[in-house]
Amino acid sequence: MTLRAVIKGAGHYLPARVVENSEFEATLDTSDEWIKSRSGIERRHFATEGDTTSSMACAAATAALKDAGMVADDIDAIVLATSTADFTFPSAATMVQAQLGMTRGFAFDVQAVCAGFIYALANANALIVSGQAKRALVIGAETFSKIMDWTDRGTCVLFGDGAGAVVLEAQEGAGSPEDRGILSTDLNSDGRLRDLLYVDGGVSTGTSGYLRMQGNQVFRHAVEKLAATANTAMDKAGVSAEDVDWIVPHQANIRIIQGTAKKMGVAMDRVVVTVQDHGNTSAASIPLALSVARANGQIKAGDLVVTEAIGGGLAWGAVVLRW
Repeated sequence: MTLRAVIKGAGHYLPARVVENSEFEATLDTSDEWIKSRSGIERRHFATEGDTTSSMACAAATAALKDAGMVADDIDAIVLATSTADFTFPSAATMVQAQLGMTRGFAFDVQAVCAGFIYALANANALIVSGQAKRALVIGAETFSKIMDWTDRGTCVLFGDGAGAVVLEAQEGAGSPEDRGILSTDLNSDGRLRDLLYVDGGVSTGTSGYLRMQGNQVFRHAVEKLAATANTAMDKAGVSAEDVDWIVPHQANIRIIQGTAKKMGVAMDRVVVTVQDHGNTSAASIPLALSVARANGQIKAGDLVVTEAIGGGLAWGAVVLRW
């Protein structure tokens, strides 16, 4: 028998403030049509006064626990992916642990920007497979509105805030591609490409800084690397594109999503797309999309799902799982 990390529940949280593309027209040389044509984004959510990365993560985690029929103390570990934690330390994950009232186990953050949830899933899977945890909360949460340069129309219109979460539980499988749970993971990074996507602040500058991006270069790397990591993960899992029920990609740009699906040979009617409503929520992007797709009746028990993402670092990766 093979131990698998199976998704038992999913949930998400979006701030109440919805920002349509037209709102940017008052302060930037842009338009709804310009933004939609280049990104597919129509609106996004921005944190309100009461929203922080940890509070949004806690709300998403609470929804995922309810969906799984569990309570906080059923959980052994929290792995939280974020690049916008409330503080330099402690970790946002330990803050969520406290907010949930979880009095046991352990919690930590993972920082791989937009690829963060993929890295967090891979870490949580390893904890479960190695026996260090039986149940884990895996969360992606971001408040990217806090690191936007509102004069840069090439970046500030692309990002949004929110959180998504899943509950993983150890279950025995047969060791075949028909098992439920995480079947394979593939992680990659290349620090030489740092300048393509980064924030120009931190402890070295004494400021939180602003996001900076070379959009055309990121696009060029994204499609090639996302298709490659997804194919590698599928090979590891012993499945092919024809077996896949859903691709749940990082929701950064509709053209990247379409280009990656085409390169993988998967039709767009098998791709979950939420970028039009959420924008790029970085590490929250994939768990948000998973939760929304499940709530909409798209992803069902037994479905084979491939999820992939790329972010600053550059860091990228993919996970193959059966729901």
